[in-house]
Amino acid sequence: MKYMNTQKLTAQDLRNRYINFFVKKHNHNEIKGASLIPENDPTVLFTTAGMHPLVPFLMGTPHPEGKRLVDVQKCIRTDDIEEVGDPCHLTFFEMLGNWSLGDYFKEEAIKMSFEFLTGKEEFCLGLDINDISVTCFAGDDNAPKDEESANIWRSLGVSDDRIAFLPKKNNWWGPAGLTGPCGPDTEMFFWTGEGKAPKKFDPDDVKWVEIWNDVFMQYNKTAEGNYEPLKQKNVDTGMGLERVLTVMNGVSSPFETELFDEVIKEIRLLGNYSEPNDEIKKSERIIADHLRASTFILGDKFAVTPSNVDQGYVLRRLIRRAIRHGRKVGIEVDFCRKIAGIFVKKYCDFYTELLENQERIFNEMAMEEEKFGKTLNNGIAVLRKEILKFEDKKSDGLKVFAENFFFEMFATYGFPIEMIIEELQNEGWIKEKKDIEFVTTNFDKFFKEHQNLSRAGSEKKFSGGLADHSEEVTRLHTATHLLHKALRTVLGTHVEQKGSNITAERLRFDFNHGEKMTPEQIKKVEDLVNEQIKNALPVSYEEMTVDEAKAKGAMGLFESKYGEKVKVYTMGEDDKGTVFSREICGGPHAKNTSELKSFKILKEESSSSGIRRIKAVVGV
Repeated sequence: MKYMNTQKLTAQDLRNRYINFFVKKHNHNEIKGASLIPENDPTVLFTTAGMHPLVPFLMGTPHPEGKRLVDVQKCIRTDDIEEVGDPCHLTFFEMLGNWSLGDYFKEEAIKMSFEFLTGKEEFCLGLDINDISVTCFAGDDNAPKDEESANIWRSLGVSDDRIAFLPKKNNWWGPAGLTGPCGPDTEMFFWTGEGKAPKKFDPDDVKWVEIWNDVFMQYNKTAEGNYEPLKQKNVDTGMGLERVLTVMNGVSSPFETELFDEVIKEIRLLGNYSEPNDEIKKSERIIADHLRASTFILGDKFAVTPSNVDQGYVLRRLIRRAIRHGRKVGIEVDFCRKIAGIFVKKYCDFYTELLENQERIFNEMAMEEEKFGKTLNNGIAVLRKEILKFEDKKSDGLKVFAENFFFEMFATYGFPIEMIIEELQNEGWIKEKKDIEFVTTNFDKFFKEHQNLSRAGSEKKFSGGLADHSEEVTRLHTATHLLHKALRTVLGTHVEQKGSNITAERLRFDFNHGEKMTPEQIKKVEDLVNEQIKNALPVSYEEMTVDEAKAKGAMGLFESKYGEKVKVYTMGEDDKGTVFSREICGGPHAKNTSELKSFKILKEESSSSGIRRIKAVVGV
C-alpha cells in the first residue's frame, strides 16, 4: 500500500480536519454524536449509521442547529461478526458525516467531498485525483440513471474511465423499513495498490477502497412500492474514520494504525510471543476489535451490561469471543480489563464518557471474564463426562456422539469448536484430518440453522422503519417524561434515565436506583403520572442553548458542546405555575398529556447492577 504522509496522521487529526473543513469553510454546525444505544427506537439494537439519530430531522422536523450539520458518530455493526479477524472488518467504528436537511443537494455535496479529498489547503487531505474513482446509480424501473452526479464528477476532472454505474444493491440507500425516504448515492474509491492506478476503474478490484459515500435522499417509497419525489431533499454522507486513516497512513489494515498499535503490542506481551503467524494475527484482531467495541458499549451513557438478551447478549458474545481468542494466542491470565484501560486512555479526550464510566467498564469486564472462566470449566467437565461415556465405542468413531452434541456444547456452555477438537484430540478420538472435518461440518450445520432462526427472529422483531412516530409510540414516549419526573419526585433526584425502549405496545424505562421499589412507591409514581394526565397539561418545546436549558432546570444528559442548541420539551405552563416536566429531547410528543388517557406500570424489576427497569402502558 502506498505511503501517503511524511508524518503519520492520527485519528484526532482526521476528526479535526473533517469538522473544521465543514464548520469553517462551509458554514455547517457541529453536533455531538449520539449514544450507541438508540433512544426510543425498537427497530435496531445499536446505532449502526450516522443517520440513525437524525431520522426525525431527515423526515422534516426542524433541527435546533439548522440545516447544515457535521458530526462524528459512534457505530456498532454485528452482521459480519464472524468476518472480524480479516484485515478490514470492524464491529465498532466512527463515521464522519455532513448533512444537508433540505438545503444544498448533489452539486454542492459532491464538490465539497471532492475538495476535502483532493484540496491542498488547510483541513483537506490532499489526495491525488489520479488515485480516485467514483460510482453512481445505474438506474432501474423505479428511478433514472444518475447522470446528474456523473456530470458533476466530470466537471471536476474525473474521467469517464473512472466513473462506474452500478445497480441498486451497490448505489442506493434505503428505505430502512418497507417504506420511507431513500435515494441514489455516489461512492468514492481510492487506489491502494503499488504504482499508478489503472486508467480504467474496476469496482471489483479490492485495491480500489471505498472511502466516502454521499447519499441523496430524494424519493419516498410508498406502501404500494412507488417512489415519489420528496418535498425535503436531504444529503446524508458517511466517511469511515478507520478506513480513511488506513489509507492516509499507507498501511493495509486499521489494525496497523495508532488506534490499535498499543493494544496489539500488549496482546503479544501477554501471550509471550513476537512473530505471529496468520492464525495468531487473526486472533489478535478479534481480541482488539471486540474489546474496543465492548469498551464503548460499557462506557455509553445508557447502561448496558452483559446478559442473555438484546444489547447485553451482543456485549457478552463480544467479550467471550475475545477471551476465547486470548487463550488461542497463549494468554493465561485475565486481560480484558487491561486492554479496556488502553482503549479508555486512547479515546477519552474525544469521548469523555469513557473516562466518566471507566469503573463500570473495568468492573463489568472483570466480572464477565470470571464468569466465562467458570463456564468453560463446566463445559470441560461435561465434555469429558460425555467422552468417558463412549470410551468403549471409540472404534466406532465420532458418529457415536449425538448429532447436535458439538454445537450444543457451544450453545449451552459457550465452548468453542477449537477447544472441543483439542479435547477430542487429547483423548484419542481425533487422529486424522477427516475426523476434524467431521466435527466442523457437523458443527457448521447446526450453527447455520441457529443463525437462520436468529436472523428470522431478529427480522421479525426489528422490522419496520427506524423511527416510529405512530400515535401509540408518541403517547408512550410522552409518558416517559412524566414517568422520569415522577420517579425523581418519589425516589429522589439521584434518579436519572439510563435507557429507554418503546414499541407500539409498551414503554420500557431504565433508571439508576439502588434497591427494589416498594408497592407503595410504585403506586405513588403511577398516581402522580395519572394526575398529570388528568390535569391535561399542554406539551410545548423551545430551542435553546445547553446553558439556557440548565438555567430553566431542564432534565437531560448535558453532553452537548457549549453553545449548541437543543430542544427542550415542557409539560405544563410557566405563567400558570403548572409545569411538571421540562426535559431535553428530540423524539415525538403528544400535544397534551390528556392524549395519554391513563398510565399503568406492569412491572418493576432489576435490569443490571444498580439499574432498575419499569415496563408500562398507556390508554388502559
